[in-house]
Amino acid sequence: MRPVPPRHLAAASRETGLLPAVHGGPVHCGDPAGLGIDDLGRPDFGDPVDTEPDDIPVFWACGVTPQAALAASRPPFALTHAPGQMFLTDARDEQYRVA
Repeated sequence: MRPVPPRHLAAASRETGLLPAVHGGPVHCGDPAGLGIDDLGRPDFGDPVDTEPDDIPVFWACGVTPQAALAASRPPFALTHAPGQMFLTDARDEQYRVA
């Protein structure tokens, strides 16, 4: 989840939606209870983030679900990221952008 000021919500949704092979657009905006989340201050993974009073909670698909599967299956080798610490490559956005 990332808090987004209302004035930036449309742009954040539009721009991330152009990158479906990465995180893609939001899977949910607004009330966290709609996803079964009771407390944004106690995330299952990573650290809680600071929010401003008018921010909208915005949720994107995330790599921690496949990370949990990797940890459970214990492959001999895997590359991934840590919550809040993205995996970086030299691939350019243009390689993933759909429009």
